[in-house]
Amino acid sequence: MTIDLSQLTAAGAAPAVVPPPPATRRDGGRELGRALGGFAYGGDYNPEQWPEPVWKEDVALMQEAGVNLVTVGVFSWANLQPAPDTWRFDWLDRVLELLHEGGIGVDLATATASPPPWLARRHPDTLPVTREGTTLWPGGRQHYCPSSLRFREAATELATAMAQRYADHPALRLWHIGNEYGCHVAVCYCDRCAWAFRHWLVERYGDLDTLNDAWGTDFWSQRYGDFEEILPPRVAPTFPNPSQVLDYRRFASDALLSCYLAERAVLDEHAPQVPITTNAHPDIPAQDWWRWAAHLDVVSYDSYPDPADEVGTHVDAATAYDLMRGLGGERPWMLMEQAPSAVNWRDVNPMKSPGTMRRWSLQAVARGADAVMYFQWRASRAGAEKYHSGMVGHAGTEGSRTWDEIRTLGGELQQVRELAGSAVESDVAYVVDFDSWWALELPSQPSARLRAADQLRWLRRPLEEHGFAGRIVRPGDDLDGVRLLVLPNLYLCREETAAWLERFAEGGGVVVVGLFSGIVDANDRIHLGGYPAPLRDLLGIRVPEVDPLPDGAEIAVELAGAGAGSAGTATLWREPIELHGAEALATHVEGWLAGRPAATVHTFGEGAAYYLGARFDDETTGRLLLAAAERAGCRPPVAVPAGVEVRRRRAGDGRSWLVVCNHGADEVTIELPVPGTDLLADGGPSGTLTLAAGGATVVREERSA
Repeated sequence: MTIDLSQLTAAGAAPAVVPPPPATRRDGGRELGRALGGFAYGGDYNPEQWPEPVWKEDVALMQEAGVNLVTVGVFSWANLQPAPDTWRFDWLDRVLELLHEGGIGVDLATATASPPPWLARRHPDTLPVTREGTTLWPGGRQHYCPSSLRFREAATELATAMAQRYADHPALRLWHIGNEYGCHVAVCYCDRCAWAFRHWLVERYGDLDTLNDAWGTDFWSQRYGDFEEILPPRVAPTFPNPSQVLDYRRFASDALLSCYLAERAVLDEHAPQVPITTNAHPDIPAQDWWRWAAHLDVVSYDSYPDPADEVGTHVDAATAYDLMRGLGGERPWMLMEQAPSAVNWRDVNPMKSPGTMRRWSLQAVARGADAVMYFQWRASRAGAEKYHSGMVGHAGTEGSRTWDEIRTLGGELQQVRELAGSAVESDVAYVVDFDSWWALELPSQPSARLRAADQLRWLRRPLEEHGFAGRIVRPGDDLDGVRLLVLPNLYLCREETAAWLERFAEGGGVVVVGLFSGIVDANDRIHLGGYPAPLRDLLGIRVPEVDPLPDGAEIAVELAGAGAGSAGTATLWREPIELHGAEALATHVEGWLAGRPAATVHTFGEGAAYYLGARFDDETTGRLLLAAAERAGCRPPVAVPAGVEVRRRRAGDGRSWLVVCNHGADEVTIELPVPGTDLLADGGPSGTLTLAAGGATVVREERSA
């Protein structure tokens, strides 16, 4: 069966077509920095929520705070197009002129993030449908189906009108397509998506025999005889076909990406000189951001760490920041949104304590952000986000601690603008693959407790606490400068990925592989012959079966070799590892696996490969990872106590800076590798840095380190 575009159009469906990425990637982050003379600083500005006399006051306050960029128009579709054939741009014209006169650049949104009520009333086929068959109605936001042809047409019509009117506006610095794609509706299951999914499958597999083989449809009598028999993985009597679910996640990501690309094509036609972005949201695996990032001129991210968890939340934020930098090929990225203080959407929404917003902002700078932005400029009076903090709060600016911090940080970013455009140094890399992330968390696995984010957190935290600088890569990426490559989990592992890892180790690199990796191929079919089949040669082991542990179970382990006699524990998982060239680094000490390896190392070429076959406690994990880092020759930028974060950013001309954040509760004094000047404090070069609890600063290194 062939599904052509005319059949899709007749069904009211738009194809999920993702063309190859451009041969060269535009460095939109550095372009923006050059246009602004340093860091971008500002936030979402929604003047349509306020009477016009407030606008002039807004611009004056922005100038006072050091704001040089605001995002305009994200949720203004209904104001710009109040009816199908009615357009009202006059108010936006006046806003952009005021901002330009005030010296403030604009990140102009295409306004397609939330359709107006009239679109759903006239075209109910634009609304999304849940897996259970429930239609999601207007009244919130993001109430659109990405496969709806009518939605796609309406969105590109609006984007065209915006581009034609504002392409050459002197305030325009950046285009902002949509907003937080997939935040509320990452996957739609309607009939239009069924049509588009079939078209996507035809493009992917070509014929039904290939698809049936890939999905293993001989199991449970699922074999398809016609593409029209295939549906989205809606609610079924029991576990759905996992290969089908995995492909539907891929399709859903491509469907949303196609919406973005349809608008991008319009902007490229009318304003090719202006870089383009869209903002990722905290639910990172909702889309395959590696595929998305190839079509972004600058990667941008919305970060909302929980102020109630000041002990560990900065570690998760750091992971997201390293991913954003990695998505952009280690180029500067944008912190597009953060809360000035409290948010509105948790069950309990505490404010940020004094200094937290500043420290977390500089943490993003430490990890490569060249923009510090907020949602939003002025806190709303009405609506679902009226209790979400703003740069200007409900009480105004007088006596406002948050405003004082906003204004102070704006000045400080001007003081350290010399490091904008520089790169973050790192010699450790962590592998994140969204196909594998989704596949690991499909139903009917050995343990539903094994989660990709937990695995990533488990193997990042010990190295982070010891100050090692890491980046995040995908399988096949260039590993120039990387000495230690950590795979927290690579459940789905292609043969070419295994070859990539072997080349890295053969050349002297050190690889660390987390448990339950190398299990299935790209279609979620088991690699036969014993786990982890494609990685057995690299790791020098074979695992005939796995043994997930029940909740609350804890097993004893003991380090071997240099750490002999050190006792530890493990939870969640264990494996009966067979040695085939590797040596044991940790062993089980009780039960039927007593004396059997729990962690191993295998010399491979000029390098080595470690395998961690259990979820060890933090201390044991740290010992194993530090041994791997030592073997790889990795060093942190600065030796720091736990809770202190340091990253080195280096410019192409050799200049370098340390960005230091003290997340701990005590003042610390740090020995610097070379004399440095604290750019946010009085005084000249020094060999030490003293930083208050909760403090953060930027140190210019006075000679190369």
